[in-house]
Amino acid sequence: MSSDTRPPAAATGADGKGPDAVGPDAVAPVGRAGHDAAGPRSAGPTARATTRGGGIRTHGGRGQVDVDWDTVPGAAGYLVHRRDGDGPYRVVDHRGGDLLAVPGPPYADTTVEPGRSVRYAVRPVYDPDRPDLGPLGPGSAPVAAYADGDAVVEVDVDAARPAGPVQRPWRDMIGSEHLSLLLSRDRVGGEPMGAGLAAALSRVHRELGVRLVRAHGILGDDLGVYREVDGRPVHDFAAIDAVLDALAPTGLRPVLELSFVPRALARDPSREVTAAGVSSPPKDWDRWAALVGDLIRHLRARVGDAELRRWAVEVWNEPDLDCFWTGTREEYLRMYDVTARAVREACPGLPVGGPATAATKWIEPFLDHVDASGAPLDFLSTHVYGSPPLDLRPALERHGRAGTPLLWTEWGPSPTHFAPVNDSVLSAAFVATGMRAAAGRVDALACWVASDHFEELGRPPALVHGGFGLLSVGNLAKPRFWALWMLEQLGEVELPARLTGDGADTLVRVWPSMDPETGRVAAVAWNGTLDQSVLDRPEQRRRLDRTVRMALGGLDRGAYELRHRRLDDQTSNLAATARRLGVDGWPTEEQWIALRTTDTLAEAEPPVTVTPDDGRLTLTLTLPMPSLSLLELTPR
Repeated sequence: MSSDTRPPAAATGADGKGPDAVGPDAVAPVGRAGHDAAGPRSAGPTARATTRGGGIRTHGGRGQVDVDWDTVPGAAGYLVHRRDGDGPYRVVDHRGGDLLAVPGPPYADTTVEPGRSVRYAVRPVYDPDRPDLGPLGPGSAPVAAYADGDAVVEVDVDAARPAGPVQRPWRDMIGSEHLSLLLSRDRVGGEPMGAGLAAALSRVHRELGVRLVRAHGILGDDLGVYREVDGRPVHDFAAIDAVLDALAPTGLRPVLELSFVPRALARDPSREVTAAGVSSPPKDWDRWAALVGDLIRHLRARVGDAELRRWAVEVWNEPDLDCFWTGTREEYLRMYDVTARAVREACPGLPVGGPATAATKWIEPFLDHVDASGAPLDFLSTHVYGSPPLDLRPALERHGRAGTPLLWTEWGPSPTHFAPVNDSVLSAAFVATGMRAAAGRVDALACWVASDHFEELGRPPALVHGGFGLLSVGNLAKPRFWALWMLEQLGEVELPARLTGDGADTLVRVWPSMDPETGRVAAVAWNGTLDQSVLDRPEQRRRLDRTVRMALGGLDRGAYELRHRRLDDQTSNLAATARRLGVDGWPTEEQWIALRTTDTLAEAEPPVTVTPDDGRLTLTLTLPMPSLSLLELTPR
């Protein structure tokens, strides 16, 4: 579970040192597949030219500098450093509040001041616990962003060359508050919390295709699973059964997060996470193993082997944070071994994994440990906020575990509850960028959480409050929900796309697709940055607006219906709609009615009929910073 008690990450990897730039100030454009720098460029001074130094390439654009580099075998990610003037190299802080590394190039630095000459260098990250150990690469030649001028991105899509199935990492899992909340009749915003959470879980299953929900804190005292009578353990799973009965109608299956230690079994009962559980290790490891084993055997008898094996078990939640685990790392590793073996003995086919750490921590020590202990590991799980998930496949390969599923069981724009970014359209572009980066290499990227019905860090005080949910109290779609909804409308096969121009594949991204049976083409295009400071810099946001010209080739002859739906600061944005309606705190009954009437992804313009010219159609659209567009061409 996310917590705003994490240490700041702004200094991660910054050593204050770095090489001077090498190479000339400006050379011919250099690009990568899918991010070719040879597209249209604005004429102008060196500040607008593409520069190259060693394995790094930079390009100054309107409001940003694009940074590209050669990837390094074995790296999980990279820290982008910038040198301002004669100062030291420092990590570019996009204010994600967590690990600042990104999984790979390219990267848009929108924190840079236009007109200021800067240099860049990139540090590969091999172990997220020690991100500053990798060598800082060579510096770039001087480069600068500029404040004005044309900013166009050209997109070329070929509908005649399918590139493989669309991967959908959002479908595998969603996060949730303690599922015991499904039994709550307390009212928040006029709505029973249990019924509201159930409605949200049903909606993410129905509209986003999600299969699993992470059952946070399933062994907490709020479900009364453990007590001692005359010094002897008593296990009671009746409340867990009631939770699972309430979950079943939503269509979601649980990932059982086995935490926290029941107070009666804790070594130090005073170390509360919340009133629902204790962060202390157990006082008796055998009794803990017996509790876990009895629970799994109980569920096996209740739902049967075939059903139970479609669930999963995750051992604990963020044990690297002392708010969730007050033992040592070695004690967590013992917790993992004891728990995983108890699960395996009780149901051999039920997947079990961990370490469920925050900010991608403990991955190498955890893999070293299970290599030595022989404890079962069916999937590797961890969390990160504020950046796309790193690439942990090299770590698995180093440990002889290539192909082990990677489950990011918590992920989102911010680890902080009540953060304004959580309700912003910028967070929707962040979700689209992360899912695109994860597609094909991550098995599950679970947004935290489904619903604003949440109480671990404080119940919602108002309709719009910076909550973690994709859906508000009242089950209204927030921008991140609409981002996933747009991606879910993609067709079955991906189409190749070539992007060129100012901010191509760094600010502006496009995910095109097609349904081969019907010929329907669907593409999601968005404009976004990882830099959360743009929320407070309206002038900079305007610089980052982009015009997109999308050429669709390889289309069948005949007419199509073109439909364009839009999410931006003023369109399909719950926070903006609530402001327009004058919502102050919680809506009135009349305001609830109006909000539900507008709970839809709006049309940017009415659908029209278009006819490709020799199988080719060109569309022009504006993408403000931030915004997302869903374009659909359906044969008539």
